[in-house]
Amino acid sequence: MSLVWSREPYSPKRQAMSVERIVEAAVAIADAEGLAAVTMRRVAAAIESGTTSLYRYVANRDELLDLMADAVRGGPAGEPTGDWRADLARIAREQRELLLRHPWLGGLLATRPALGPNSLRHMDLVLAAAEGLTGDITQAGMVMGLISDYVLGAASRQLAETQERLRTGLDQTQWRASVAPYIRRVLDSGDYPHFARRVVEADDPSFTDQFEYGLERLLRGLARD
Repeated sequence: MSLVWSREPYSPKRQAMSVERIVEAAVAIADAEGLAAVTMRRVAAAIESGTTSLYRYVANRDELLDLMADAVRGGPAGEPTGDWRADLARIAREQRELLLRHPWLGGLLATRPALGPNSLRHMDLVLAAAEGLTGDITQAGMVMGLISDYVLGAASRQLAETQERLRTGLDQTQWRASVAPYIRRVLDSGDYPHFARRVVEADDPSFTDQFEYGLERLLRGLARD
C-alpha cells in the first residue's frame, strides 16, 4: 500500500494550486457540512479547478482524508514540562477542543491510522509526557491509548447531542420540553427507581464539568498504578 507521506509532492512549474490549498478547502467543507460532503469534485469546485487537476496532487479521496486529519493537528504544541499529570491533562484538553472544533475528525482517528508528521509529533509528545509516569515504553503507549480513548468517547457524546439538536432544530430547553411527557410517564411507572432519582435529584453538570471529572479520576488512577 502506498502512503501519501512516502511520496514527493507534485510540484508543477506553474503553481496554480497546492496540496495545502486543496486540504484547506476540504477541511472547510467538512467543518461546515460534514465529511460526506467532501468529494474530489466538490473540493475542485471550491478552489475553482478541474477535478482532474486535483488528482495530480492527491491520488484519491482516502489520501485527502489522511491529509485533512494531519493538517488540523498542526497547531503549536507545548513541550512536556516534566509534570506528567499536568502535561497529560493539557494534552487531553487540547485534543478535546480539536475534536469539538472539527466534528468529523473523531471518526477518522477512530477508523484509520494517523501517520502524518503532525500526528506523529503529537504521539511523540504524549509518549514523552507519559514517560514522566513510567519508564516502560509499552506502558507509556498504553497510557497514550487510554487518554486518547477517553477524550474521543467524551467528545463523541457531546457531538452526538449537538448533532441531534441540529437535526431537530430544537435547543436544549425545547428538546427537553418535547420529551418531558414521556419522561414523566417513565418516572410515574416506578420501573426505573435509580434513573428517576437521577432525574429528580441530580445536578445537571455541563459537558466540560463531566469531562474534567472523568479526566481527574483517570489521572488519579494512573498515579496509583
